[in-house]
Amino acid sequence: MLTIGRLAAYAGVTTRTVRHYHKIGLLPEPERDASGYRTYGADAVVRLIRIRTLADAGVPLARVRVLLDADPQTFAAATAEIDRQLRAQIRALREHRRRIAQLGSGDSLALPAEVVDYLDRLRAVGASEAVIAPERDAWILMAARYPELLPAMMAEKVAQLENPKVVRLYRLVGRIAESWPNEELLRETADLMSELLQHAAETGELDEQDELMPDAAFVGLMDSFADASHPAVARLRELITERGWTGWTQIHRHEA
Repeated sequence: MLTIGRLAAYAGVTTRTVRHYHKIGLLPEPERDASGYRTYGADAVVRLIRIRTLADAGVPLARVRVLLDADPQTFAAATAEIDRQLRAQIRALREHRRRIAQLGSGDSLALPAEVVDYLDRLRAVGASEAVIAPERDAWILMAARYPELLPAMMAEKVAQLENPKVVRLYRLVGRIAESWPNEELLRETADLMSELLQHAAETGELDEQDELMPDAAFVGLMDSFADASHPAVARLRELITERGWTGWTQIHRHEA
């Protein structure tokens, strides 16, 4: 859980901006904990980044609330209307028009092009939207915290899709989401995860995790976001622990 200062830092805004969004009802204000502090989770970071992205693109705050939870058709109609309004304004607003035009789908909102391309590749290999939606939001968090790592990460993720076992893993996770709970599928998925992790450990792919992402608080935030996305995550974490692994965002060999 995050303080208001860390929430603002992850989303690239000021604490004053966060408080303003609380005041006008764009961002829910959490209750205070036993120590008297307000703390925030991953969902608040994702929502705040989306608010910031829309505001930076020139969307009036009065319209942001509608767009945040809009369906694709409503979103497209609203951005088109804003674009027409921008055409009548002075040259300084042309950059806003360009950014509005980029907000054509849920994937492109707050995500760099290489991540959008990767999500499209996931769809092409048969990953379901139930898998892609939480993955998309996880990459929003990652892009906000470690933007410099995204190009290399995306190149590696795209390369992994050449492995039929990785593709099978995504499809299994989609089946779990559709038929929850299914212990047989969960165990099959955990076996495959363990096999892929063993290969990654043998090739040294797991060695640089801690060095690349040294922010333990952020790793904890990503883990909590994954746990909240579907109850299958907690069960899979139990099953891979039984198979000798621990963690989720960063996975290490489990020492018994």
